[in-house]
Amino acid sequence: MRVGAAAEIARTYTAADLDAFAALSGAGPGETVPEPLIAALFSYLLGVELPGPGTNYLKQELRFLGSAPLGARLTARVEVTRVRPEKHLVDLRATCALADGTVVCEGRSLVKAKDVVAAG
Repeated sequence: MRVGAAAEIARTYTAADLDAFAALSGAGPGETVPEPLIAALFSYLLGVELPGPGTNYLKQELRFLGSAPLGARLTARVEVTRVRPEKHLVDLRATCALADGTVVCEGRSLVKAKDVVAAG
């Protein structure tokens, strides 16, 4: 794991996705992607891609800068900004953008990860 390592995922949420989310959460229907579904993209990346399985959230800070229209292609990305192998800690920057590059969410995460070693 090294500073600058990154992972991303692209997703387009449909009306059926929002219906399923509303059924689970009790949220009303809408025409924009609910913020928790955007945040879930970061959870996926951190837990499955980078750092990956065994990752534990310690802190997350997200700022939602705009809405994501239903049917818009979203690209979520996490990038390692600091590695502290002695404590198994990884700091990451998070962004989610529309296809035209408009950032709808940005923030950072601090996670505890297994097998963190200093890049050499």
